[in-house]
Amino acid sequence: MSDGTPLFFADRDEAGRHLADAVAAQVPRHPGPAPLVLALPRGGVPIAVRVAARIGAELDVVIARKIGAPGRPEYGIGAIAEDGPPVFDEPALHALGLTPADLAPAVAEERAELARRTHEYRGDRRVPDPTARVVVVVDDGLATGVTARAALRWLRGHHPARLVLAVPVCSPPARDALSGDADTVICLSAPPQFRAVGQWYDDFTQLTDADVHRALRGFAHT
Repeated sequence: MSDGTPLFFADRDEAGRHLADAVAAQVPRHPGPAPLVLALPRGGVPIAVRVAARIGAELDVVIARKIGAPGRPEYGIGAIAEDGPPVFDEPALHALGLTPADLAPAVAEERAELARRTHEYRGDRRVPDPTARVVVVVDDGLATGVTARAALRWLRGHHPARLVLAVPVCSPPARDALSGDADTVICLSAPPQFRAVGQWYDDFTQLTDADVHRALRGFAHT
């Protein structure tokens, strides 16, 4: 969707407003089950709030965790989502001389954190059933896209009517790679000079669990 022109956002709320307009243009309101907007926490939540409100959707979270390279935890080479299997960036594994077995300890650690966050954000609730619904997965941006891929593949197994990925900014390789996992990828800006998601926000403050709860509670009461 992006023409490569860089966009800068004051904060996630502003990014959410712009993204909501773009999603509304491609996911119009219609009779039938309401769309389901699923945020990737934590950063995707305030953006997803704007998107869900704009298209009249149900809002929840889909829990996913990045699996970092050994000694470089910020470099995502895999991810897990909900109760799905690990998804790995195979070219990255090859480049680093790693196998999935080498990452078993990291996978176990991230599964434990995923379970903690699932309980923190949803308690005993299950994620709303995405079957036969339009599902929009929202994050604040994509670098490698591996976390979003894990979420999309997990959701695809639940047979949504249409699976959309929507983000304000992403790297061009992530946008292109994820086009095979989502029916539609909406990315407002995919600048060639992309280095990190945070460089395209004036305020990219890291969010807390409390921030997620406030955003979800606020949406529930609107």
